Amino acid sequence: MSYASLIPHMTINDNAKAAIDFYKKAFGAEELARHDAEDGKRLMHAHLKVNGHDMFLMDAFPERGSPMTAPSGIMIALRVDDPDKWWDRAAKAGATVVVPLDDQFWGDRWGLLKDPFGHEWSISAPSRK
Repeated sequence: MSYASLIPHMTINDNAKAAIDFYKKAFGAEELARHDAEDGKRLMHAHLKVNGHDMFLMDAFPERGSPMTAPSGIMIALRVDDPDKWWDRAAKAGATVVVPLDDQFWGDRWGLLKDPFGHEWSISAPSRK
């Protein structure tokens, strides 16, 4: 088994537990692990699978020197089998449209959403045209 990977590790400003619920509804995320912080309110670490890939997230801990907050300038790119299905599910769950899903000049069906926690998600697949 190889442990070589690149895993997005997102910091959520206020409520990582609510973010997990949103990612389950919007992107079909599967929760693999959850570790509460000592305060019992925030999450120290969570491990999700989205579209078969690992994703970590946590609440912000400014008292521990964690300056990371959303938005971070990072976009999560989801390459999927049916971008319209994924797009509709995310929009129904509460994602905001930044760039509408459409067939793009570079050959993908692509769009950009923002989740309620400030993170941007592109959804795409090769265009069927």
